[in-house]
Amino acid sequence: MNLKEKIRNVQDFPKEGIGFKDITTVLKDGASFKECIDDMKLVLEKNKIEFDLVVGPEARGFLVGAPLAYATETGFVPVRKPGKLPAETIKFEYDLEYGTDVLEMHKDSIYKGARVVIADDLLATGGTVEAVVKMIEQLGGEVVALCFMIELDFLKARNKFDDYKIYSLVHYDGE
Repeated sequence: MNLKEKIRNVQDFPKEGIGFKDITTVLKDGASFKECIDDMKLVLEKNKIEFDLVVGPEARGFLVGAPLAYATETGFVPVRKPGKLPAETIKFEYDLEYGTDVLEMHKDSIYKGARVVIADDLLATGGTVEAVVKMIEQLGGEVVALCFMIELDFLKARNKFDDYKIYSLVHYDGE
């Protein structure tokens, strides 16, 4: 399967000049979605990444992270927008490609020494991932890999994460 062919590009969404990579076209195709998650699992296995938890930021990180955790028989930790988690949280404000946002994580979701993979649909500017990394590390976890369906290479977010292993299934150079 050519995953890049399955991803829909929506121009000028959520604002003019943005080429939004829509993964709903992958999600609705069971075989493509399964292969995508299987490929993410395989990348982690081939690179001998040992981990205890998968963390996925709201909302599309849930769609990638939860099935990856299931496939790898590890736990899943959701990272949510403010006010959505019921127990005590930590929070981090970050920059988006088109604004700012805040994410929260339960304080007890990451234990000291936990080896964590962050899984999301897209690496764009890196703001979301940076927020998640900082929260995990603040709680005593170790981020062992960042795993994405899509990476927008032209935004050069990878450069922010020189100390981390990054794996992306599809790369865009400016499309």
